[in-house]
Amino acid sequence: MFTSVVLASGSPRRHELLRVLLADFAITPAVIDERITNDPLADARRLAREKAAAVFHENPEEVVIGADTIVHDGEFTYGKPGNAENALAMLGSLRGKTHLVVTGIAVVYPGGDCSEVSDSHVTLADLSDETIGAYVADGRPFDRAGAYGIQDDDVPTVAALDGCYCSVMGLPLWGISRLLATAGVETHEPQHVLARCAVCPER
Repeated sequence: MFTSVVLASGSPRRHELLRVLLADFAITPAVIDERITNDPLADARRLAREKAAAVFHENPEEVVIGADTIVHDGEFTYGKPGNAENALAMLGSLRGKTHLVVTGIAVVYPGGDCSEVSDSHVTLADLSDETIGAYVADGRPFDRAGAYGIQDDDVPTVAALDGCYCSVMGLPLWGISRLLATAGVETHEPQHVLARCAVCPER
């Protein structure tokens, strides 16, 4: 059984979620060319696999997890805005609309690799200009695909969800648990920590 796990992501949300499954893991953010082709399911899976493979190349004795989240409204792909101007534009475009959130996950380990795609339909709240401005001003949207976090209950950002809450945050826990089991890694069951995982459609 492999016991040393590396998460190829610098995302604080993914760190928080993975701790639900594993008591101990290392963090080594992957550096890759995150090119997209406007096929969100294929792009998310490919990028997750490329991130995991890049870190595994430097850590060939470890089990490496990669993940990538893409927001798509049927026409455009929304990545991380990076700055206030882009965040304002993204939130203004997505507010009040239902869109697709896809998180690709991959595990690369000695002797093999596996991957999954988790897709959810999210309806963003019909946020006012004032609410969007205040949300962007505090900086939280900058490193989030689509410029929002489903967990930001103080806003709130999401009006409706059809899918996996944790996947929209950035790491579908039931999916990752399955992939890690394939790699020989035992995990905790997420519903014992997060009650919402007990009723997750991906369980």
